[in-house]
Amino acid sequence: MQSKATTVAAYLKSLPPERNKALSAVRKAIRAHLPKGYAETMQYGMIGYVVPLKLYPAGYHTGKSVPLPYASLASQKGHMSLYLFGCYMEPKDAARLTREFKTRGKKLDMGKSCVRFKTLEDLPLDVIGEAIASLSVEDFVARYEASIKR
Repeated sequence: MQSKATTVAAYLKSLPPERNKALSAVRKAIRAHLPKGYAETMQYGMIGYVVPLKLYPAGYHTGKSVPLPYASLASQKGHMSLYLFGCYMEPKDAARLTREFKTRGKKLDMGKSCVRFKTLEDLPLDVIGEAIASLSVEDFVARYEASIKR
């Protein structure tokens, strides 16, 4: 379900307490590991971590006015979601995520770029932090540009 909140604070405040607590904890882990240059914003009705247009004026393929999304965090109807676009573009990163979840005894419920979870305990936050920290803005933009030229 897409939120109409325009700020991260308003988005979190709109959530039921248990969802607010879980997404706030994941947000804290993301922010602690987010490489320099990315910005936190609201994008597509979710908390978004993007490459700002001042760093990548070409923007996302949907339009030059849309910052390139790196990760997103959302409360959906039946679960919460963490979108890791870097993993989506690189199969070895998705495989590493799968392996690290298994190593920690967690079941990974992942679509192409979406890690679905029902409770905070479903996510190994250290693994999420590592995934977030794995790509500098420059490396992510290069990966993105290579993916759209295929």
